[in-house]
Amino acid sequence: MREMGGYIELERFHGAMFHEGLLALNCGRSCLRYLIRARKIQKIALPIFCCDAVRDACQKEGVAIRQFSIEEDWMPKYFDLGKGEWLYIVNAYGQLTQEQIQALKARYGQIIFDEAQAYFEEPLTGIDTIYTCRKFYGVSDGAFLATDAPQLEELPQDESHERMHFLLGRFERPASEFYQEYVSNNVFFDDEGIKQMSLLTENILRGADDDFIRARRKENFLILDEALHNRNMLKLRVPDGAFAYPLMIPHGDEVRKKLIARRIYIPMLWPNVLEDASKGSWERELARNILPLPVDQRYDVQDMAWLVEEVNHCIG
Repeated sequence: MREMGGYIELERFHGAMFHEGLLALNCGRSCLRYLIRARKIQKIALPIFCCDAVRDACQKEGVAIRQFSIEEDWMPKYFDLGKGEWLYIVNAYGQLTQEQIQALKARYGQIIFDEAQAYFEEPLTGIDTIYTCRKFYGVSDGAFLATDAPQLEELPQDESHERMHFLLGRFERPASEFYQEYVSNNVFFDDEGIKQMSLLTENILRGADDDFIRARRKENFLILDEALHNRNMLKLRVPDGAFAYPLMIPHGDEVRKKLIARRIYIPMLWPNVLEDASKGSWERELARNILPLPVDQRYDVQDMAWLVEEVNHCIG
């Protein structure tokens, strides 16, 4: 029934979303499950250095999985795909170039490109590409899928108003007070079906200053790299609108604990790799020793200078 009048809801924004025109879904897992159904994928090769949510999504769709290792340039160690098998590539920390992706497309043909950590990279023609919003914006859901796969049936629309409390709370109070709600929101998508992006998330994205966010993230990345590259075991390219600054150091897991004790919340991406990867493997070293330092739009030059001081203090 139509309504008119009464109190005014959250302001409606009318700007264009950065990935306007792509398929807008509720989460990255849904993008993958959409592709599995639309492409009728039955077998897939996943990198060991990958979030377990990707593996779980494949398992829920009944897809046969095998894992592969990556080289120090983030590219997969060479292997042959089986008949009908697809290759899943993760652009970890935005370190893969378009030339590398094109080479993988030419070599393997059937690939899915995960840009969860490289939101501002444009999709390449003919390559199914997944983007997620929660690592780059203050939203509780949202993802984009670039694909020319056959369209699935009409999808229900997600609603996210009941999952916004931890975001609104952190806007005014410390993050620690709402951390468990944040964790619960991540777990929520484990059993959520494929849905269209919520109207609330779409509205927030339409109001976001994409140019500012993209530039500030890159600027902060450059500041950290200038200050810390001599400590970093990784040789990095500068991604456009970086997700985080991956500082890889010996005993990174111990330094992470010291930083968290000083209320600098540095996650481990991804803890499942410690179980999936063999001892002494490159993937295990990446998961244990990379400190993904924040470079997002909340922070400026002064914040980065303070962060560098804290990191150096904790490293010793």
